[in-house]
Amino acid sequence: MKILKFEKDNCPSCNMVEVFLSQHDHIQVEKVNPFEAPKMATSYQIASVPVTILLDDNGQEVKRSIGYKPEELEAIVSEFAQV
Repeated sequence: MKILKFEKDNCPSCNMVEVFLSQHDHIQVEKVNPFEAPKMATSYQIASVPVTILLDDNGQEVKRSIGYKPEELEAIVSEFAQV
């Protein structure tokens, strides 16, 4: 499993997601700036930030959270921790 977080600098919601995820030190998050990696952003259909995506071992999307939604982020963290 892998967690991707699409974010940009100076984004208040992105920072809130960062604080939430940093409370779970057992997970590793790959951070992607969609403006620096536009092809990757397009492939994941990123239209805004923040977007947090849980991927399975084959790179397939399992869950997605758009914006700062603690209950959705908790579901992503919980599923990640089950592996």
